[in-house]
Amino acid sequence: MTMWTMLEKLDGFVHFGSVHAHCDIPCGIYDPHQAQVAAHTVLRMDMLIAEIDASKVPDAGARNEMIRYVQVKEHHAELVKSEIRTIWGDYAKPENADAKTHELVWSIMKAASKAKQDTSIDSAKDLLAKVEQFAEWFWKTKKVDTIRAKAPGFPTDAEMVFPKV
Repeated sequence: MTMWTMLEKLDGFVHFGSVHAHCDIPCGIYDPHQAQVAAHTVLRMDMLIAEIDASKVPDAGARNEMIRYVQVKEHHAELVKSEIRTIWGDYAKPENADAKTHELVWSIMKAASKAKQDTSIDSAKDLLAKVEQFAEWFWKTKKVDTIRAKAPGFPTDAEMVFPKV
C-alpha cells in the first residue's frame, strides 16, 4: 500500500481540511490577470444591479436576480483581494516594493471591501483602476512593457493591462 493510498483511507475517517494556496513553494508563476478579470466582474455586477427596475424588487424573480448579482460581486471582490495578497505576499521583494506600492496594495484591499459593501459603479471603477495600476507595477518589476486595451468581449467597456509582447 502506497503512502498516498494510506492517506486517502485515513482522510475517509478523519476528514482532513482542504488547503488552498498559490503557492508556498514558491512556484514563480504569478500574473495579475485574474485580479483584473475579477475587478471587471465586480464592475459588471454593479452595472447589472443598476439596471434592475426598483419597482420590480418585490417580485421574486427580481429579488433572485439581485441576490445572484450581489453574490457574484462579493465573490469576485474577495477574489481580487486574494490574488493581490498572493502576489504581494509571495512575489514582491524589498527591491521592487516601495512604500508607494505598499500603499497601492492597501488601497486595493480597502477598495475591494468598499465594492463589496455598496453597489456603486464608481466604487467598482475605482477598484478596477487600482488593480490596473498594480498590474502595471507587477509587469514593470519583470521589465515587461505593458499596454492598456479595452478588455476583449467584456461588456464593461473598460480597459485591462496586458504585457506587451
